[in-house]
Amino acid sequence: MRYLRRDVLKAGAQIGAACVVLMAKASAAVRLSAQAGQPIEDLGNLKRGSNMPLARIDIRRDASVELVRVVSEAVYRAMVDVANVPVHDKFQVINRHAADEIIYPEEGYLGLNYTRDLIIIQVTWVSGRSTEVKKKFFHQIADEIHAKGGVRKEDVWINLVDTSREDWSFGNGEMQYGPK
Repeated sequence: MRYLRRDVLKAGAQIGAACVVLMAKASAAVRLSAQAGQPIEDLGNLKRGSNMPLARIDIRRDASVELVRVVSEAVYRAMVDVANVPVHDKFQVINRHAADEIIYPEEGYLGLNYTRDLIIIQVTWVSGRSTEVKKKFFHQIADEIHAKGGVRKEDVWINLVDTSREDWSFGNGEMQYGPK
C-alpha cells in the first residue's frame, strides 16, 4: 500500500505540472489574441511545434522598416488567430530585393495587375488545414497589410506549402517530428 500511495502522489504532481504548462500556454494565446482583437477558437491544440510554420517574405529593397514589421506581424497574427499555430512559434525569413529581382507578369495574371509594391509570402507548414482556414488566412493577411501598411490587396501574393511532419529538422540533424 505504501508504494501505491507514493505512485498516486507522483502522478498527481505530474498532472499538476502539466496543467500549469497548459494554462501558461493558453494564457499567452489569449493575451496575443486579445491584442489582435480576435479570439483563438481552439486552445486545445497548443502543443508547441504541432503546427509549426516557416514564413518567407520577399519584399522590395526600399520598403520601410515599418512596412516590413507590418507584414511580419500580419503573417504571424494570421498564423496564431486563424491557422492555430502556437504562440511563439515564429520563424520568418525576410528577403529584400532590388526592383529587377521580383519578377511578375506586367500584363497581369488572373485579372490582377501587380505593381512594384508586390510582396510575395510563402508559408511552409505541417498539412491538415481546411480550405476554409486557408481562405481566412489569405484574407486576414491581405486585409491587415492593406489597412496598416497601405499596400494594395492585389499586391499581397501568398503561397502555402503543406508538408508532412517528417519533413522538418529543427536542428542537430534530427527529425524531431518523425517516428521514434
